[in-house]
Amino acid sequence: MSQGDGDKQGPSEEAILAALRNIQDPDLHRDIVSLGFVRDINVCGGNVALKIVLTTPACPVRDLMRNQAVELLSALPGVGNVNVEMAADVRAHSPTKGPRPVEGVRNIIAVASNKGGVGKSTVSVNLAVALAKHGARVGLLDADITGPNIPTMVGLKAGHQADVGLSPVERFGVKVASIGFVLKPGLAVIWRGPMIGSGVRQLLHDLAWAEDGDLDYLVIDLPPGTSDAPMSMAQEAPIAGAVIVTTPQSVSLEDATKAVMMFEKLNVPVFGVIENMSYFLCPHCGERTDVFGHGGARAAADELGLDFLGEIPLDATVRQSGDQGVPIVERDPESPVAKEFMAISERIAARASVQRFFEGAAVA
Repeated sequence: MSQGDGDKQGPSEEAILAALRNIQDPDLHRDIVSLGFVRDINVCGGNVALKIVLTTPACPVRDLMRNQAVELLSALPGVGNVNVEMAADVRAHSPTKGPRPVEGVRNIIAVASNKGGVGKSTVSVNLAVALAKHGARVGLLDADITGPNIPTMVGLKAGHQADVGLSPVERFGVKVASIGFVLKPGLAVIWRGPMIGSGVRQLLHDLAWAEDGDLDYLVIDLPPGTSDAPMSMAQEAPIAGAVIVTTPQSVSLEDATKAVMMFEKLNVPVFGVIENMSYFLCPHCGERTDVFGHGGARAAADELGLDFLGEIPLDATVRQSGDQGVPIVERDPESPVAKEFMAISERIAARASVQRFFEGAAVA
């Protein structure tokens, strides 16, 4: 590295770091220099190049940080050109005790609800694809053992692996696995208690999730309610955090409360609440209609002291996309629904990053 302190040779590394200390991470509330985000500083004459390594590729202020860095460094004496590369290194959830980690998986995110029919599987699929579109390495596990529907939503036939054995399949940039891949159409799964626990254990630990590299996030679509499957999941793997999906009605407070209480008893953090089917936006006139009411999930989040992660509009194309096996985030990325999924995925990734940071600080 060539550097100096005059206009001819460009700024010193100390001057560069001093300038970059003005950029704050909005979630960790510290500057990017003290957080260790600034890497590989290179100065050659008036040319300055460096890398900013964030804790998730789904950072909502990624572009803002880059623009701030370019502006701050361009104002330094002797700087003629600035090149800032943005990268990410997702830290692994590493609790000091509890279930053994899933090999090759850095963070497990559980998507849950207390009752069926709220669109939990649709949310799981689209969140996984959204995280992948941000540049993360993502897996999606269908843990609804008795009623798997993820295969249909990602365009794969039920039972297509019945004769070869279950393994993750790449779809839309996501590694997907479901017991539905090995169940032939019409075959019912009648499992209870220990059998469900054994099935969950195999789905987590016996599949090659990291065959070609670690996953940043494994999104798990849990069955509705407080059944054996979510309890077995928490006992078999360290879940970084849970996301509660509910609907706008006032009864959502009661449903969300039950789901949150379950995860609290299982010592699983809850990242927040999503309101699905929040409102209907007319595709012809743009008028908004609150078909099922509005605000129940936000009220539930406030009552429970949780983050409200976002509201997903009611849109017929979401249902059509699921039936046709192409998630709305993939099919129509510019739609209001897809954009909301992208924004929610950023908030969830930010929550996971904050948790990793404080875990590391506690260990240190």
